[in-house]
Amino acid sequence: MRSQATYFGANGWLLEIGGSRVLVDPWLSGPLVFPPGAWMLRGELPHPWPVPENLDLLLLTQGLADHAHQPSLKLLPRNLPVVGSTAAARVVKGLGFEQIETLQPGEKCTLRGITIEATAGAAVPNLENGYLLDWVDGSLYLEPHGVLDPNIASRPVDTVITPVIDLGLPLAGSFITGASVLPDLIERFTPRTVLASTTGGDVTFSGVISALINGMTAKEHSDQRIVNPIPGQPFKLQSRATSSAADKITNQ
Repeated sequence: MRSQATYFGANGWLLEIGGSRVLVDPWLSGPLVFPPGAWMLRGELPHPWPVPENLDLLLLTQGLADHAHQPSLKLLPRNLPVVGSTAAARVVKGLGFEQIETLQPGEKCTLRGITIEATAGAAVPNLENGYLLDWVDGSLYLEPHGVLDPNIASRPVDTVITPVIDLGLPLAGSFITGASVLPDLIERFTPRTVLASTTGGDVTFSGVISALINGMTAKEHSDQRIVNPIPGQPFKLQSRATSSAADKITNQ
């Protein structure tokens, strides 16, 4: 069964895994405004993205506007099952979503053959989620701020979705630590692929702190497993399970 991931820029992904279509942290259209207002930071997509069809699950890591973007969430059917952090669940409940599973770090649920385990993510300021996803022939870890839960045991994970740069603000410190955490992620999970996330997609920003974000540049990495995905183009996910099956066929 083919597994693939399509990037929408910022934190948004469509994961086609285990026979299901999982939408992650979508920002599909309209501006993104952070509190306290657009004067501080406002983001614009290069173009709107069509709402993916035939979705099976909405997965939200955080309740902040760049993960639970309310104008985008309002485009989705309210009977779409949702799994999210406590803050994210509060947002979708307010929008009228009907099937909401709230996960705290360490908790699990299984939907449509995909086991979802919440991990401790970023404290922004409340603790939000990362996720470990397992299905019959693959596995994936994602966390949008470059935070690695120290309670996660070392284990093989086929695909890691993470930022690969560090980003902070004067006085406030770093709030994205992808570059710093990346070596630990690779050692912990030995992934086949690392998909760079969170800061891509040609998003433009305006406002007081926009110069810092617009000036971000990704560090060059020599590790061939690190991929900068092209927004809108599906990327085929490799897995140990499918590779082992292919090797057996080849050797017969």
